[in-house]
Amino acid sequence: MNPSTLIAPSSPIGLPAPFWFLVLFKLIGFTLHMTMMHLWYAGPILGLILWARGGNPRKFVRRLMSQMPIIIALGINFGIVPLLFIQVAYHKAFYPSTILMAWPWMSVILLLTFAYYGIYIYSTALKADISRFPPLTRAAGWVSAVFFIIIGFIFANEFSLMTNLDAWSRIWSANNVDGAVLGLALNISDPTFWPRWLLMFGMALMTVSAYIAIDCGFLGRKMEADYRKWATGFAYKPYLVGLVWYGAAAAWYMFGAWPDDLRTLIFSASWLPLTILTAVTPVIVAAILIAASRKEAVSPRLALVVGVVQFLVLAFNAVSRQVVQNAELGRYFDVTAEQVKTQWSPMILFLVLFVIGVGIIIWMLRQLTIAKQDQAA
Repeated sequence: MNPSTLIAPSSPIGLPAPFWFLVLFKLIGFTLHMTMMHLWYAGPILGLILWARGGNPRKFVRRLMSQMPIIIALGINFGIVPLLFIQVAYHKAFYPSTILMAWPWMSVILLLTFAYYGIYIYSTALKADISRFPPLTRAAGWVSAVFFIIIGFIFANEFSLMTNLDAWSRIWSANNVDGAVLGLALNISDPTFWPRWLLMFGMALMTVSAYIAIDCGFLGRKMEADYRKWATGFAYKPYLVGLVWYGAAAAWYMFGAWPDDLRTLIFSASWLPLTILTAVTPVIVAAILIAASRKEAVSPRLALVVGVVQFLVLAFNAVSRQVVQNAELGRYFDVTAEQVKTQWSPMILFLVLFVIGVGIIIWMLRQLTIAKQDQAA
């Protein structure tokens, strides 16, 4: 079967906004989503490991997990934006791939619900009494951490399957009854899936490590000097682990799983600067954290620099991923060729609400910073 026959038809009403507009906000939303998602993806696991060390590491775990319910809420809301725009701009490939793996895809809702409740149980217990940590509470933390990893596994399956159109007919043939898709397929036979999934965890560990310094410089400015010194000296260590993990997975992804045409594309004159920036910016953050480890504490200015550069790490990665995604789908159809029938009223309303929403979130984070500083004092 020709995989092109499984591609969804063009929308009869066309795209509601220009393709560049849809992709721009997909990238903005995805980058914002990653800043929060990484903290819940690697944060609980790192926290559960650090808890066993006692002392200042436990103080960090308590601080991170007390913030985690808010972080998850922000990450989920930020995630709605890229999911919305990918459904609109890439509906031809998105909907068929989600149908092929419908049950794993829908299970994300249930997994996220249980993971969220587990985090609430875990963080509430830490707030109540840091000296006591019942086994069931620890189990809730581990269950949440594992569920978040499984959610990442499912998302990596979906978005790698979305561009792996050559596998669609094979998956359909093996997972149907009288032509009706069972919706139980996964994309684990795709050579790009495993390094892509592992790459995200390495990035998440880097983001959590950067957040240790950011938290120390902003939210924890009134914490005791001993804790701030520990946080300043520790942040670079898990960052280096994440950097090595990220680099190994990225090398496997590009040189062990990609076809030649994708490598040629990202190293072409047009995209080489982006490729270099994607590779170099994590090293810059690592260097900043290593240099900062010699100080007594991270200053607000240094924390801001770490936050901005780490945000660029995520943004460059998102843009690079978008370039590759467009090239992968471009083998089968022109992703930019959809007819555009601009719907001005919804687009203007979206922009207004987006600006208002970002303003409210900034205000909320500002209030949280003030409250945490007062609490530490």
